[in-house]
Amino acid sequence: MDLTLLYRGPLASCDYDCPYCPFAKRRDSTAQLRADRAALERFAQWATAQRDDRLSILFTPWGEGLVRSWYRRTLAELSHLPHIRRVAIQTNLSCRTDWLAGADPGTLALWCTYHPGQTPYDRFLTKCRDLADRGIRFSVGVVGLPEHREAARRLRADLPEHVYLWVNAAEGHTYTDAEADDWTALDPLFPYSRHPHTSAGLPCRTGESVISVDGEGTVRRCHFVRAELGNLYDGSYRAALRPRACPLAVCDCHIGYVHLETLPLYDVFAGGVLERVPATVPARHSARVTTIATRAELTG
Repeated sequence: MDLTLLYRGPLASCDYDCPYCPFAKRRDSTAQLRADRAALERFAQWATAQRDDRLSILFTPWGEGLVRSWYRRTLAELSHLPHIRRVAIQTNLSCRTDWLAGADPGTLALWCTYHPGQTPYDRFLTKCRDLADRGIRFSVGVVGLPEHREAARRLRADLPEHVYLWVNAAEGHTYTDAEADDWTALDPLFPYSRHPHTSAGLPCRTGESVISVDGEGTVRRCHFVRAELGNLYDGSYRAALRPRACPLAVCDCHIGYVHLETLPLYDVFAGGVLERVPATVPARHSARVTTIATRAELTG
């Protein structure tokens, strides 16, 4: 079968301290880091052995994974397996990039977030250009806060044209139409992020072809629905995979609503759903902005 896995182990430490970050950060102890490493290695061993399935894997750690050697090594090793269609990770790109020389750029991809105030702009941009030179698939994004707007504009101007710059609506922030227009000028897909999507009772791929896995191997349909479907390592989750409607009132995170069948995002991001890379980089400052905004409002 074709199966997408969203893996989130116990790692929660991060080298950044963004005030707007919704994740519950901590400083992991040596014991906690060892536990995270063991959990990741167990998951990687399972993924390596699943040669009858075609897997796509997105690592979504609470903290920053790529500053840890075991995440870099796991991504590189999994990228060479023929039954792994895509392996990607969400990252602040603070790590070095030379490890990518050992990865398959046809399989590995990065979902990168720029955090103004946490890292020098030139350092982040240099790493993005290095990714492009290495042929790594990646997207770059920012949180849509007013104080980030100029940095986002600068980044859009300096990034290679083929690199998609996404903008996430800031949690708890309400956008006026004028503010939304400013962000949409940078990211024509911003209207999908601006408002939470009504999801109750609507069909979603999670729980059928997409699952969430934690460090213990507990399988849930997604990161946001706590009901358990079974365990990855004893195979008990397989019997629970089936089409199902979303039980939540709304879905407001991209890694959740991208899988809603009522939204056209599997077409928009065809071939790049996990790393948030559109099939075609959306044209900016065009009539398409209005088209996308209208469709997003009608469907979400």
